[in-house]
Amino acid sequence: MEVVSQKLIADRVFELVLKGDIVLAMHPGQFMQLKPRRADLLLRRPISICAIDKAREQCTLLYRVDGDGTADFAELIAGDAIDVIAPLGNGFAPQETKPGEHALLIGGGIGVPPLYQLGKELVAQGSTVTFVLGFSSAKDVFYEKEMGELGDCFVATVDGTRGTQGFVTTVTDALDFTPDTVYSCGPTAMLRVVSERFANQRTFLSLEERMACGVGACYACVCQRTDDPTKSYKACDEGPVFRAGEVVI
Repeated sequence: MEVVSQKLIADRVFELVLKGDIVLAMHPGQFMQLKPRRADLLLRRPISICAIDKAREQCTLLYRVDGDGTADFAELIAGDAIDVIAPLGNGFAPQETKPGEHALLIGGGIGVPPLYQLGKELVAQGSTVTFVLGFSSAKDVFYEKEMGELGDCFVATVDGTRGTQGFVTTVTDALDFTPDTVYSCGPTAMLRVVSERFANQRTFLSLEERMACGVGACYACVCQRTDDPTKSYKACDEGPVFRAGEVVI
């Protein structure tokens, strides 16, 4: 794919826009496997898809620089080419929320990006969306404005430098409505609490698992099934999105 643009949008968080006809096959909640250009970095890095523009054949990725691979991506400039495998995984299902229903989208840290395209598609089909985004500090916050253009958007920071001080559950516990559907992506501990808090709603969780191949061959991202402890799902293939209660978190 070709790099259209790249910019820093928060502390160590970059917005990367790519162009290519594979965008036409993308859906919210899916991810891509990007190959670093450095020859010594052998494994691809999984990055979730934030926004999809099929008319322009462009997609937007948001990623945080956390190691050599993502540091390599941060050096990409417009016109560069990058080797990708995409789209991968089973993403979110907007159709689980009916027109007129209210969906709650809960994201934590770098788990926030895939909720943006989901929110756009939910609004387009006539559903109402509310976002609750959790970050460590104000310097880490991103896409608050973009998501706020789709519906109510609440931010929680651990240190209280932006929005509500605390965690996403600090905000969700104070909401004055009961959602019909809940979609969430973020750290495992957060997903576990979301699953418990919204056990009576249609709740879908996107797991942040370590991956190597991204296509179900290496079994590096297996998740234990709740219905049979001797069996498992592969997060990269059968996930990363699962209905709450399908896998052990």
